[in-house]
Amino acid sequence: MNWFHTLLLLVAAFIAVFVSATFNGLRWVAWAQVDLLPGLMVYAALNGGLVTVTLLAVAGGVLFDSVSANPLGASVLPLFAVGWVLQRYRRLILRTEVVAQWALGLAASAAVPVLTLVILLNSQSPPLLGWLSLWQWVVKALVGAALTPVWFWLFGRLDRALNYRPQTSTSFRPDREIKRGRQ
Repeated sequence: MNWFHTLLLLVAAFIAVFVSATFNGLRWVAWAQVDLLPGLMVYAALNGGLVTVTLLAVAGGVLFDSVSANPLGASVLPLFAVGWVLQRYRRLILRTEVVAQWALGLAASAAVPVLTLVILLNSQSPPLLGWLSLWQWVVKALVGAALTPVWFWLFGRLDRALNYRPQTSTSFRPDREIKRGRQ
């Protein structure tokens, strides 16, 4: 992954935080706010390096915390932990399968709020917890799982549109002359 791809990921994180903070359609219908960053972290961890995962965790976590009630930096460590685990074991994961992308998105979208909750319970600003929190966690995990393959599709299209594809080599060499007939 080159620097341009990392820059596109950071721009996508900014847009994802903006969309999740601005558009309230699902928040009013399902009574839950959607977090798009765990699915983006799944894509970054499976297709990028540790630097990309770290940049996305820090930038996305700080951006998300700046528009939420969380203390600044509370979402950075959970995002990084999920990204680090996925990046560490990415050779064992079927990253091109939509079902695997969905399952990883479900796991990441469920793990990040739980890890953030653990951090908030150990901080000086305890969160409001109730039975509605369980519903919000389930909705957040399911919507994050459904949107994770969308990240893979979107960045796959961007990769095909903006990066060149190396030409496959054949066994035929064009500088070779073929002599036919008798000599």
